[in-house]
Amino acid sequence: SDAARLDAQARAALLQSTRLMVQADVAQTYLQLRALQAERALVDESLEAYRGTLYLTQRRYQAGDVAELDVARVQTEVAATESEALALERQQAQLRHALAVLVGDVATGFSLPPAAVEAALPVIPPGVPSTVLARRPDVSAAQAAVLAAQARVGVAQAAWFPALALTGSAGFASPELGDLFKWSARSWGIGMLLSLPLFDGGQRAAQEEGARARLEGALAAHRGQVLTAFREVEDQLSALRLLAGQAQAQDRAVQSAARATQLSDSRYRNGLVSQLELLDARRSELRNRRQALQVRTAQYVATVGLVRALGGGWDTTS
Repeated sequence: SDAARLDAQARAALLQSTRLMVQADVAQTYLQLRALQAERALVDESLEAYRGTLYLTQRRYQAGDVAELDVARVQTEVAATESEALALERQQAQLRHALAVLVGDVATGFSLPPAAVEAALPVIPPGVPSTVLARRPDVSAAQAAVLAAQARVGVAQAAWFPALALTGSAGFASPELGDLFKWSARSWGIGMLLSLPLFDGGQRAAQEEGARARLEGALAAHRGQVLTAFREVEDQLSALRLLAGQAQAQDRAVQSAARATQLSDSRYRNGLVSQLELLDARRSELRNRRQALQVRTAQYVATVGLVRALGGGWDTTS
């Protein structure tokens, strides 16, 4: 009875673990989709700038101020940026369809209203005790499996004792109980000894050995689950720590790239630099802005992964 109750607890914990996995997948897919939408907005902004440059370059080419090579360069940037925009649209469609499946909707026609992702990242305090991993439903399921296996070892050991009816007919005490401790009782005779578990051909010994083996297996599975939990937490903590430094460095790169684009545009308009230098500056700024957005997205995804590794929702005040 105890083992069956523990089995039910383990199954319920595994169900909760599956729910947690789906919730994390929904959150991570949603954040990645929003990030791609923001990245697409950056590419569209750059595309508009390239198209404006192409228009001006074509006007200057018609006036004889620039060579055809300058027009070809800008046309190349416009076409390449259009290709990147279509690639991002394809990735958005795949994530949108995946999100539809996760929330139980039909992929066709599924859409999300425009929105920006500016949620505050939860902060996990340092020195989180290892006992917090007991919140993980998969660890709880493994622990319940160990306890159930221990209970079944006790059942296998109890099978060595003779089976005596505790109650007789009509709810009265069995007459065997009164003679149990009488040396002359027939229940301790040769006939009864031949029916004891000692003479079952090793069946009960094998059952006890099997129960102990299953206990060892449950203990090994529990240990492996705990080690996996520690690894997942450490992975996400390390990722968040490194991503924080990467985000700061990338922000500096974006600021420098934006300043370089501003200076190159001014110098190009004054005829001090070539068009190629301006295009390189714009390309570098777009690349750094997209990388900064990708780092930010990685922080969101790692945070969701950490919350999942810790067993669910995290309250910093608790």
